[in-house]
Amino acid sequence: MNAPEKKPQPRWARRKDARPEEIIAAALDLFVERGFASTRLDDVAARAGVSKGTLYLYFENKKDLFKAVVRGNVLPVLQHGEDLVEKFSGSSADLVRRLVRGWWEMTGSTKIAGIPKLVIAEAGNFPDLAKFYYDEVILRALSMFRRVLQRGTDTGEFREVDVDHLVHVALAPLVMLAVWRHSFACCEHEQLQPERYLDTYLDMLLHGLRKPQAPEKSHARKKS
Repeated sequence: MNAPEKKPQPRWARRKDARPEEIIAAALDLFVERGFASTRLDDVAARAGVSKGTLYLYFENKKDLFKAVVRGNVLPVLQHGEDLVEKFSGSSADLVRRLVRGWWEMTGSTKIAGIPKLVIAEAGNFPDLAKFYYDEVILRALSMFRRVLQRGTDTGEFREVDVDHLVHVALAPLVMLAVWRHSFACCEHEQLQPERYLDTYLDMLLHGLRKPQAPEKSHARKKS
């Protein structure tokens, strides 16, 4: 006698070993697509292919899940940059270039770049999430870039500047590029080209930081 045919199980039941990383990946997709307020945990669970009960085994609520998304996707990029700053032995200008290009490769060109736009858009309604992002991401990014600017100033490669304010000026165009790509890019008649944008940004920033060279003294003898 043939064994009775087993009924297909729900997708979530076949994946009891689902890792929290799968839920975080699904949450990143939905947060970027819909924003924080419009993302439902039911939808995150469905996108991840788990039950809502399984999601709650790992995350207490939606805010807890959002923090996990930031810590799992944004903080590793910051750590990578901090390690580079700590070990880099080249010029400060080259370090700036490496950081900016690395940011684009690891964040700006990925879905992670949608997180800053989400935080800016919803900070008024969810100030505790904005405070979390400010404390764990923005302050760290500012501190890292401040170290680079101060490094260049201390070695005489960069001119004396107001580092505490310049660091905000230096990072603002990168934030704007990320926000633009997840908002107005869909409306552009001529699409902004990120690589050219970054080339222009680096050219302006590094030329503005460059310490002027002292004029060479003439050793020519005056004719008597």
